[in-house]
Amino acid sequence: MVEVEQSETSFSHTSLVVIQKFIFNKRQCQFVNPLNFASVDCSTNLETLPNDHPWLLTEKLVVKPDQLIKRRGKLGLIKINVDYEEVKKWIKEQRSKEQTIGKAKGMLRLFIIEPFLPHESNEESYGGVDVGDVDSKSSKFEVAVDKDLQRDDVISHLLTKVSDDKQSRLCDFIMALYKQYVELYFTYLEINPLVITSKSIYILDLAAKLDATADFICRGKWGTMNYPPPFGRDAFPEEAFIADIDAKTGASLKLTILNPKGRIWTMVAGGGASVIYADTVSAFGGLDELANYGEYSGAPSEQQTYDYARTLLSLMTKENHIDGKVLIIGGGIANFTNVAATFKGIVKALEEFQNKLKEFQVSIFVRRAGPNYQEGLRIMREVGKNLEIPIHVFGPETHMTDIQIFLLPSSVKKVSQKEEKDVKLISDNEDGNKSNAMFSSQTRAIIWGLQIRAVQGMVDFDYICQRTKPSVACMVYPMVGGDSKQNFYWGHKEILIPVYKSLHMTLLWRLWNILR
Repeated sequence: MVEVEQSETSFSHTSLVVIQKFIFNKRQCQFVNPLNFASVDCSTNLETLPNDHPWLLTEKLVVKPDQLIKRRGKLGLIKINVDYEEVKKWIKEQRSKEQTIGKAKGMLRLFIIEPFLPHESNEESYGGVDVGDVDSKSSKFEVAVDKDLQRDDVISHLLTKVSDDKQSRLCDFIMALYKQYVELYFTYLEINPLVITSKSIYILDLAAKLDATADFICRGKWGTMNYPPPFGRDAFPEEAFIADIDAKTGASLKLTILNPKGRIWTMVAGGGASVIYADTVSAFGGLDELANYGEYSGAPSEQQTYDYARTLLSLMTKENHIDGKVLIIGGGIANFTNVAATFKGIVKALEEFQNKLKEFQVSIFVRRAGPNYQEGLRIMREVGKNLEIPIHVFGPETHMTDIQIFLLPSSVKKVSQKEEKDVKLISDNEDGNKSNAMFSSQTRAIIWGLQIRAVQGMVDFDYICQRTKPSVACMVYPMVGGDSKQNFYWGHKEILIPVYKSLHMTLLWRLWNILR
């Protein structure tokens, strides 16, 4: 069985086709046994399946779910050494009931059937069901990205514990597998177990990840790749609808449903901003309430943002929540997207769902900046008044993650806060030599490390406090090639803060600024 991941999202048997096509059919490794498998999904007719795979009726079989589930053997989700009638019965039983695996609950919909291979445990290489800690038991050899794998290295570093009669065959297999790993843009590949008999090599289980960004390079080799959702998260037709719009436009429209019963929904402009909003919700303990993940960017049209917003609102207003629901319409500072134009599409959807938004007690938080953002925010304020829906509107003067502090549900554990006290800052005309005078409104800091996010937060706070200049004087980062400058936002303007390679140069620069 093979499971393949698309970067971070996984898939099943298609990798077997890829591996078989390029290793077995091209005979790059003559000792490897050709792969036989039959994939079963909800549309598969189990009665006619043997017509395409006659070996199902003549061999003992292994059947297991093919939905990115680890440790299936220990979970009792593998049936071995059975005939086809027992396979059919087992599949029907398993897919008719809800399964709980860890925290995930769902239905088993994909299965894979393979011939059963009788073998001894000493013929297994790399683990089996009780593999345990791989790193402590396995041999390891690292290959540089720009180097080829050498036969001598494989034998001397990886096969020292393999008997001489199997060593040559296993080396051929590893060499052929690594070649295809590189050429087909795998980012991860694990075989467990690999059975080596006196005559052949058998892959009993395989998990892999593909680099989805290499699709334009490998499309002819991979063939058609479909990536269904993992166990516990069924595909939603709304996700497919947005994906179809995304495929037909130069803009980017993405939507993934994490928890359809969740309280916090996001409609975020920009991939980076979407990650920040999701991470912030998680950091404040609201991960279980996060309903979706997605983004729209690349200057989508008014119609496209309307379709996106309408789809999201339809999902949001399917089930009530005791605390009401929250919609974050957020984003950073757009470069070229007309904020007002995209907001018009969102407003149209909000007007359409006015009654349901009231019924489900939806509160909306808006934070956006960029071209024509003032008009966009004005439109949002008016919509809130006209629709009698609580819409809280913020511009670039508010850090884009600050709004999430106000929207966490009552079910989320509150973080205790220490009593706050005012800190007295000395005025410019006070004696700076006093022992208790550590900081003033003119104090500036040197930041060690390229801490972009932290510095932007400091600069945002400085701007809100109406400092005349940022509190960050410069950064020191030894890993840079040379001295440079880094862009930051001062309100809605851009400023440059120096980045120095060494602290020595930083101190000289500060001294020069003091003396000049």
